[in-house]
Amino acid sequence: MNKTLSALALATLTLTLSACGNKGGDSGSTLVIQQSSDTPTLDPGTTYDTGSGQIVENLYETLVGYKGSSLSDLEPVLATEWTEGNGGREYRFKLREGVKFHTGNPFKCADAEYTFRRNLVTNTSDSGNWFISESLLGTPSNANDDKSITWQRIADAVKCDGETLVFNLPKPDPAFLRKLAYIGQGIVDSEHAKKIGEWDGTEATWKAAVGKDLTGSPLSQDPSGTGAYKLVKKDATTIAATAFPDYWGGKAPIQNVLYQKVPEQAARIQAFLKGDADFIESGGRTIIESQLKGQPGVAVLDDLPDTTATGLSMNQNIKGGQIGSGKLDGRGIPANFFSDVNVRRAFVAAFDTPTYIKEVLLGKGTPRNFLLPDSFPGYDKSLPAPEYNLDTAKSEFQKAWGGQVWQNGFTLNVSYRAGSKTMQTAMEMLKKNIESINPKFKVNIIPKEWSEIIKGSNQGTEAMVVTAWAPDYADPDNFVNTFYSSKGYYAPRINAADPQIDAWVQEARSTTDTARRNELYAQIAKRAEDQALYVLMPAGVGVFVYRDNIKGISHDTFNPMTAFVAGTQWKNLSK
Repeated sequence: MNKTLSALALATLTLTLSACGNKGGDSGSTLVIQQSSDTPTLDPGTTYDTGSGQIVENLYETLVGYKGSSLSDLEPVLATEWTEGNGGREYRFKLREGVKFHTGNPFKCADAEYTFRRNLVTNTSDSGNWFISESLLGTPSNANDDKSITWQRIADAVKCDGETLVFNLPKPDPAFLRKLAYIGQGIVDSEHAKKIGEWDGTEATWKAAVGKDLTGSPLSQDPSGTGAYKLVKKDATTIAATAFPDYWGGKAPIQNVLYQKVPEQAARIQAFLKGDADFIESGGRTIIESQLKGQPGVAVLDDLPDTTATGLSMNQNIKGGQIGSGKLDGRGIPANFFSDVNVRRAFVAAFDTPTYIKEVLLGKGTPRNFLLPDSFPGYDKSLPAPEYNLDTAKSEFQKAWGGQVWQNGFTLNVSYRAGSKTMQTAMEMLKKNIESINPKFKVNIIPKEWSEIIKGSNQGTEAMVVTAWAPDYADPDNFVNTFYSSKGYYAPRINAADPQIDAWVQEARSTTDTARRNELYAQIAKRAEDQALYVLMPAGVGVFVYRDNIKGISHDTFNPMTAFVAGTQWKNLSK
């Protein structure tokens, strides 16, 4: 079986590299990445997941980027310099000259203008454009949801003054420049985009493009950016890219990159140990320590900053799909099962954080009291984290729904991303503990494709899923508003709304007083913990493996704002 799999993998590799133009199949000129997730889109205008982001960030470029490993220092990319004026409400960007798109079209200010206007027009909550819209239009909504948005407001917000790009903000936003570094603001080839059927960029047609789903857009199928790599092939299991010979920063050292979706962890590990893959989704620290570390040709980068926040969400008004009978009769749950705070508190108390840290994170982890990285301002380390206690969970279940949960039992379907061993383990631990409390409790764990989970979460059909966030920009608001505000990203998807939390979030967003912001975030954390809005996963310590012939990887170059596991772009790697 193993020989057959290896032969199949090698055959696939040879065929794909041939498509990339590498007829000899020289592995030294090819970077092979294997992960379990699919890639929902290659359109930067709707890229809002790490599976897509790690590809898009190498095909496209932003105006500015993070410098080295810093989370706050920015450096020029497609912009060479910028100035701030009008009390922080105007930004003027001088753009880099001599840059070409993958089609050969020259990069001009009109491309940047088109990109940002397109993002403001098509803006949906499923993309990262809500936070750039907040900066430029004063609202996270699009014109369908906010009737005050007009074409004139969009045109005035971003425009060209000759070859200088000008942004006009309704009010100062201290995080604006860092928002521009997010790959969702990658500059697209406007001439190419219009040619293949994207929005034409005019006032006459903008209304028809408002809120348009760009996931499978023409640009997703046929991208053209200024990045160091250009797309060669994309199908359900493989993405192949090749170094762009006319890249303004010089041709990348590694000629070809092959991204493969390989759901089976054993197959990924086998390929990695054989040297057929350079980077893999390993399955976490446990697998790295037990199967990979110390093996010939394997290098490990450990003790990396964890700037993500992860929890298990509990949807308080499920839109069908995951509720079985729809009643508290032991065969399902009502759609509003999680609207009872006692149910939520029971699930929180039933998650064994100490064992998860010990067995999954191998002791390298800490409990969290809030879905905010503890390295960020505003994290209150004095607030105790939720306690694992099955007696507490039992007591809360007995109170839930006036005693009906305890008396009748329930069957709950929960989902995790297929191929993710850490999340599978988390769900299995929770299932075991919940079912041990009462024999009438049943938890079914269902593996799904990442794109399917995203779709289900957006439509509100998932009862419970792993909810994770990597920062779009380095500010606590990017987490707190995202998870806890009823106008944020995740809270609306799980139908969680708390007026007091909303008021505190909005106050924190409107003040530059750091001490007051920290005080507000501490209050939000305490109330959110009392309301048990999420099952909080502990903070880990980042680690990944790679083949030891890969150069360009170190703590000094690792930046957690980069979606690719190595914390850097492909162009910075060599063999």
